[in-house]
Amino acid sequence: MPIADARPSVLFLNWRDLDHPEGGGSERYVHRVAEGLAAAGADVTLFCAAHDRAPAEEVVRGVRVVRRGGRFGVYPRALLQVRRARPDLVVDVQNGVPFGSTLVRRGPVLVLLHHVHREQWTVLFGRVLGALGWFLESRVAPRLYRRCRYVTVSGATADELAGLGVARGRTTIVTNGVDPAPPVPAGPAPGPRLVVLGRLVPHKRVERAIDAVAAWSDRWPDLQLDVVGEGWWRARLVAHAQQRGVADRVHFHGFVDDRRKHELLARAWVHLCPSVKEGWGIVVTEAAGHGVPTVAHRSAGGLRESVLDGRTGVLVDDDPAAFEAAVGALLADPARRARLGAAARADAARYTWAATAAAFSAVVDRELAGRGPAGRPRSAAAVLQDLDGAAGVRRRGRLLAEAGGPGEDHADAEDGAEADRRDEAEDGLHVFSLGVRRVRRSATVIADPATDNVAQVTMPSVTAPAPTTAATRPAAGAGAATASGTR
Repeated sequence: MPIADARPSVLFLNWRDLDHPEGGGSERYVHRVAEGLAAAGADVTLFCAAHDRAPAEEVVRGVRVVRRGGRFGVYPRALLQVRRARPDLVVDVQNGVPFGSTLVRRGPVLVLLHHVHREQWTVLFGRVLGALGWFLESRVAPRLYRRCRYVTVSGATADELAGLGVARGRTTIVTNGVDPAPPVPAGPAPGPRLVVLGRLVPHKRVERAIDAVAAWSDRWPDLQLDVVGEGWWRARLVAHAQQRGVADRVHFHGFVDDRRKHELLARAWVHLCPSVKEGWGIVVTEAAGHGVPTVAHRSAGGLRESVLDGRTGVLVDDDPAAFEAAVGALLADPARRARLGAAARADAARYTWAATAAAFSAVVDRELAGRGPAGRPRSAAAVLQDLDGAAGVRRRGRLLAEAGGPGEDHADAEDGAEADRRDEAEDGLHVFSLGVRRVRRSATVIADPATDNVAQVTMPSVTAPAPTTAATRPAAGAGAATASGTR
C-alpha cells in the first residue's frame, strides 16, 4: 500500500502562530510538535488567526499553516475548518477561550493547554469581563472536553486542571524543549546586567524587573536591564522606567532575531521572570543554556518546575520586596551565581524539542489508534522506517515515536493505567499502551544516562509540497524578528 495513502491528518487549532506579533514560547511549542508529526509522516495543518506578518497560507517545515479571521473571528472560522477538513485528529489548543471543536465533530480531539489563566483574566480584562472569561475556562471548557485527553507542559498545570474536574489520568505531561544555545561572541558583561524576555503585556509584570533596577541603583550605579520583546504594554513600561528614574538604565530592544536574543542572554548576570503565571517558561531554559540563573515567583505555576529553587535559580513569594531582595542577593554573590548558573546549564541540556516532539507523537498515536475521522475503524498495517537514524514507526492512521525523559506521562499512580482504560472504554478507543516503560522500540535510540535518560530522538525535516496559493518558508519564524516569550 503506498505510503501516501497511510498518512493520518492532524489539524491544530491555535489562536496564534509563531510569526504572529504576539507569538511566543507556547506558539514555538505548537510549531515544534506539529513539525515533529509532519516529519514522522502525518498530514499536518495549523489553523490560526490572520495577521500582516505572514501570508494567508504557506507550508513551514512540512506543516501547512492556514491563517483566517482575527482575534475573535478565528474561532468560528476554525470550527468551519474542522467541518470542511474532517481530520483524523483535532489538537485543540486552549489559550483561555476554548475553540469548542467537540461541538462540530465526532472524532477524537486532543486538548493542548499550557497553563490555567485564573489570575490573568482580571489583570487583563477587569473584574466583570475577567469573571466571564474565567467562567468559560473553568466551567464551560471542562464540559466541552469532558471525553478528551489533555496534554500540558508541567505538573503544576496538571494539578490545576484536576481542580477544574479534569481527572489526572486524562492528562499527559509533555514538557517544553529548547533550541540549543548557539555559540555567541558575547560573554557575561563586565558590570551587573539583568535581562527579561517575553511579550510586553500586563501579566508579565516587567514593572517588577524595572523596580529591581531602581532598588539597587545606589549600590550598583552601572546596573543595566535589557528588556527583550514587544507588546501593547510597552508605552506603560517606558513611562514606569521614567517615573522610577532609571530610563537610562532600562533598554527596550523590541523584537530581535535569534542570534541577538542569545547575545543579550549571554551578557546577563541574572534572568528575571516576574510573570503572574507560566505553563513552563521556555525563556528560563534558554537563559539557563548560557549559565544564567533565574529569579521568579513560586506562585507562577510551571516556574516551580523550570526553576529549581536553590539549584538553578531562586523562587520567592509573590511579593515585590522579596523579588528585589533576591535579585540583589544574587548580584552581590558571584560564587553563588556561578554555582546556580552551572547547574542551570546542565539542567537545560536535558530538554530537547526532539524528545518533546517524540513524546507528543506518542500521545497522538494513542488517540488515533483504531479511530477514523468519524470513529470508523482503520487498518493498523505498519510500515517500519528509520527516519534519519531516529526510532520511528509509521502506520496507517498511527504514529509511533520514541518517548522518554522530560516528556513522560507523570500521572499519579492511582489515576494511571486503570483510569486510562476507563477513559478509553468510555470514548470507544482501542487500548494502546505507549507509556514510557512499555513503548515499542526499534532502530536507533540514543539515551544518555547523564541526562536522566532523555531519549535523544532526531526528528528529520520533511517538507510537504506546498499548495499553489501558498508561500513556502524553510522554518517556523526563520528570519523573523522574534522574542521567545510565553503567554
